[in-house]
Amino acid sequence: MHYDGITYRPPIEASSLLLQVTVGCAHNNCTYCNMYKDVSFRIESLEQIEEDLKEAREYIKRAERIFLLNGDAFVLKADYLKAIAVKIREYFPECNTITMYASIQNIKSKTDKELEELRVLGINDLYVGIESGCDEVLAHIQKGHTVKEATEQLQRLNEANINHIALLMLGVAGKGKGIENAKATAEFLNVTKPKIVWVGTLGVFEGTKLYEEVKAGTFVEAPEIENLYRRKNIN
Repeated sequence: MHYDGITYRPPIEASSLLLQVTVGCAHNNCTYCNMYKDVSFRIESLEQIEEDLKEAREYIKRAERIFLLNGDAFVLKADYLKAIAVKIREYFPECNTITMYASIQNIKSKTDKELEELRVLGINDLYVGIESGCDEVLAHIQKGHTVKEATEQLQRLNEANINHIALLMLGVAGKGKGIENAKATAEFLNVTKPKIVWVGTLGVFEGTKLYEEVKAGTFVEAPEIENLYRRKNIN
């Protein structure tokens, strides 16, 4: 199996087969993220993907769930994703879910028909980095989408019967803005109806734009007590 750079996957995919189909992240512009700074984005060849599937089949008896790496594998064109799904079914016919990270722009690049075709082939449970339901926050962290765009695209997923997991980030709005951000995000979730809501907490890492903002004092981190208060009021 081929894995380039550090491999990231959601905690609940711990038992899933990890299949690399892209390297890095196509967006790679979020101000808080340093996950893919050491690799350049590229797409794996179908030949390489098939070789990995062959090798995995030698060691794994069953893989009912396969997670496609890396940062936003749903960026791949629909036809290529369909070709990968067909190969997966060839080597792991028992696989019933093919999942991966996806961005709002990734979804937007697919037609309604393409989304429906991908769902038929087993693509489901997309992990979408929402982070916040507030436009001001999304613009600040350079997420690459607006609340309106996210709402429209996630509703398209729902119409195609593709579930999504909404990834949120406590503290991303900064000190003193937690409640406002939480309320806006809750309203967004009530409309878009994710299968699962996964909540993490903002970390500020050296080498990111956000780290420089913290050093300069232009972004003040929310204290942990504010994050806990938000969590209490969201649940």
